[in-house]
Amino acid sequence: MPPTTAAPATGVWADLIGQERSVEVLRRAVAGRSHAMTHAWLVTGPPGSGRSNAARAFAAALQCPRGGCGQCTECRTSLSGAHPDVTLVRTEMLSIGVDEVRELVRRASMSPTLGRRQVLVIEDADRVTERGADALLKAIEEPAPRTVWILCAPTADDVVVTIRSRSRLLTLQTPTIEDVTRLLMVRDGIPAELAASAARAAQGHVGRARALARHESARDRRRAILEIPFRLKDLSACLQAADTLVKTAAEEASTATADLDSRERKDLEEALGFGTKGARPRQAAAAIKDLEDQQKARAKRLQRDAIDRALTELTGFYRDLLSVQTGAGAPLINDDLGPKIAVMARSSTPEATLHKIDALLACREALEGNVAPLLAVESTLIGLARR
Repeated sequence: MPPTTAAPATGVWADLIGQERSVEVLRRAVAGRSHAMTHAWLVTGPPGSGRSNAARAFAAALQCPRGGCGQCTECRTSLSGAHPDVTLVRTEMLSIGVDEVRELVRRASMSPTLGRRQVLVIEDADRVTERGADALLKAIEEPAPRTVWILCAPTADDVVVTIRSRSRLLTLQTPTIEDVTRLLMVRDGIPAELAASAARAAQGHVGRARALARHESARDRRRAILEIPFRLKDLSACLQAADTLVKTAAEEASTATADLDSRERKDLEEALGFGTKGARPRQAAAAIKDLEDQQKARAKRLQRDAIDRALTELTGFYRDLLSVQTGAGAPLINDDLGPKIAVMARSSTPEATLHKIDALLACREALEGNVAPLLAVESTLIGLARR
């Protein structure tokens, strides 16, 4: 029997570039073909592969009378989170706690009000706490009729084994640079040269490529990060570079959350009755402190994410350096730095470069373990300065 050819991605699937096989699996499930559908899915894939987009598209297609046309009310409201029978959860905090999971479980037990199914999407299932996972497991083990769970995580190992063993695994691939370039040109109207440069720099991460293509400030930050390896001449330079990197990440997080923090504070004060006649509401101080704690946790995560992006850029730089040192001949991610990388390659060894890549990976693990960002980055940059 000849292999099945996947249909072109259209409708809600249009932005899932390079995922033809996965889209075909989801389409078969939506169509209700034999054994294709199940009540729990685990969508995995590397950063930027489109896990969240795939989950949202699947949720929309499950509600759409035409299987994901992308134009109807069901599709539009499902994708935006406005559909009453589609719950989209994306945390900006460090974790998803048991109380939030229990609320999702309560919703999962309800019958659909308008749509064909009750669909719950957890875009950061790897951030569910241990107690939250216990509550989620029971809901997946005893699913309500017409309820579908769609969990997203970088890898299957990031989800507790009892949950992943009861979910159907769908693994996305990293899109090719050519696919990302084409998407930026067609969807966002980015000029060809800039689209190709952003796609190459992002190495298949669609969101990152789009940010680099659309914002000069993002390109400026990237250029500053890629100057770090050339400045690590002594201990003072390492400490200064680390301080700048961590402060820049904190400022980026603060800028991203400032308006949201202000709106949340205003909404809470209005809900508590601030500015009205009468006594100040009881327990108002506790409510405000709780909000401030949540906002600090969000800022901490965004800062850590910004540092992680910087570490990714540096890893790409040393990957280029290693390629030159070993004569691998692979295309450089940072081809505009080719001459400077060639000079550095002659003053070091492939073994030393591998140690530097290991140091960057260790820094990411340290940050995941809640090591103080400045301490982790200082230690890493000092390690990079060693020959």
